[in-house]
Amino acid sequence: MSLRSRIILFALGLIIWIVGSIYYAYRGPQVLEATKLNYWVSFFVSPVLTAILVVFILKLLRIVPSDWASAALLLAIPGMVGEAVVLSHLSTFMPRIQESSGGRYGAFLFATYALVLGIAEFMTLKAAT
Repeated sequence: MSLRSRIILFALGLIIWIVGSIYYAYRGPQVLEATKLNYWVSFFVSPVLTAILVVFILKLLRIVPSDWASAALLLAIPGMVGEAVVLSHLSTFMPRIQESSGGRYGAFLFATYALVLGIAEFMTLKAAT
């Protein structure tokens, strides 16, 4: 993977995190504090849509499957670090979300990162065989 691709992936990861954080800062209460059905539908849809976006980015940048795990980490690291800060200061960065919803928001994040990184790792291992 070229240095250019690495920089693009990291920058895209930062942009995706910023856009996602802004979305949840405003729409979070409707997702996290609504009905249980709404929450669980969103819980499954959000990681899947994010995974589709990541696969699209990796294919668009022509990242070979043997590099998908590294590429996905480059996309994920800015968000993982950023979300650690957001979750530790939820009322400051996302004042519309109740403190008690922080766990639900964190669960969204864990599910999303696990699915994205899991797919990337699977593709990398598959390419190695």
